[in-house]
Amino acid sequence: MNRKPLESLKHFDWPSTLQSYLLLTLGALLLAVNVNLFLAPPDIAPGGVSGSALVINHFTGWPIGLTMLALNLPLIAVGFRYLGRFQFLSKTLYVVLIYNVGTDLLRPWLPNGITHDLVLNAICGGALGGIATGLVYRSGGTSAGSGIISRVLQIKTGIPLSQMYLFTDGAIIFVEGLVFGWDKALYSLIMLFLWGLATDYTLEGPSVVRTVFVVTEQAGEVSHALLTRLQVGVTAWSGQGMFTEAERKVLFCTINRPDVNAVRAIVTEIDPDAFVVIGQGHQASGGVLRSDIRKLR
Repeated sequence: MNRKPLESLKHFDWPSTLQSYLLLTLGALLLAVNVNLFLAPPDIAPGGVSGSALVINHFTGWPIGLTMLALNLPLIAVGFRYLGRFQFLSKTLYVVLIYNVGTDLLRPWLPNGITHDLVLNAICGGALGGIATGLVYRSGGTSAGSGIISRVLQIKTGIPLSQMYLFTDGAIIFVEGLVFGWDKALYSLIMLFLWGLATDYTLEGPSVVRTVFVVTEQAGEVSHALLTRLQVGVTAWSGQGMFTEAERKVLFCTINRPDVNAVRAIVTEIDPDAFVVIGQGHQASGGVLRSDIRKLR
């Protein structure tokens, strides 16, 4: 009898996986509620797939959730290519199904908006949507849509998600202005800005990149795990504890904000006694790129 599958299940991190999917579920449901309460009733949306779905719904009457699902499928293929392949696919499909299908299923059970004030809709919709998106990103998934494009560009450039949203969703907001009026397009811009800020803060603070120092006796294993799992270049030098006079390796790398929790988990898994310091930086350039590391694997 082959016991390897049983052993792998025994060592599988069930609590962490359960917590991850609970956050994914919460984030997806909040996104669905957000569409029904703050986006669809006043016809304002922060660009992307949700904005496109509102425009299509205006002309065709097609359900907003199913329209978003249809628009998301090709974008999921892009995410599969650049954001983790099957690990990305499983979590993103999970979020997209709950978010998009839930938008239509929850609509009869929710009020048709809470307020007619466009300012309040823009503020509340941006804040709630950003928190929900941050929860999804924090758990290793995405809500698909233009968020996939924003995340890919963020990983490659280090530019904050708030700016990426402005770049990728501006064209859709322009179309919204043509269809719904320029006042609503301006409120959509406000929502987009707040959405990006709330996502940034929910993920892990407002700075652009994180600098990581790790003092460990298992430098080889830790650096190899960072290289293979996160495609992060690592630099090492020798250090000495002045109290214990013990020789240890000091590892240094820079990461994106969504990778902070993953780095902590990897280091703790390999060396629970490692000393880890995570700081913040404004910008990083040069060094080994993720694409170069993939070629070495």
